[in-house]
Amino acid sequence: MSEGYPTAAKKEALRIVCDTEPIPIDRLADELLATRRPSSNPGYPRAITRMAGTLAWRLHAQGFIAEAAGRSESTADGRDLIASAGRDK
Repeated sequence: MSEGYPTAAKKEALRIVCDTEPIPIDRLADELLATRRPSSNPGYPRAITRMAGTLAWRLHAQGFIAEAAGRSESTADGRDLIASAGRDK
């Protein structure tokens, strides 16, 4: 995962946060699982849950989300990133 570049996975997680804020990180994992193609691999849900935590940590470190009371909300920078990503399509 890139440190500074907003990857597709980061944008996907940020879009979920923007659409459902404030959102607890465990719900972010559930939302990521729901938006992705199912897998028969029994470790898949655990991997997505770990990924959600890592994505949330990185988005927070980069200033795209803020956390309060165990819930994440997008910042102005995060909303700007998602808005510009929609224009890039």
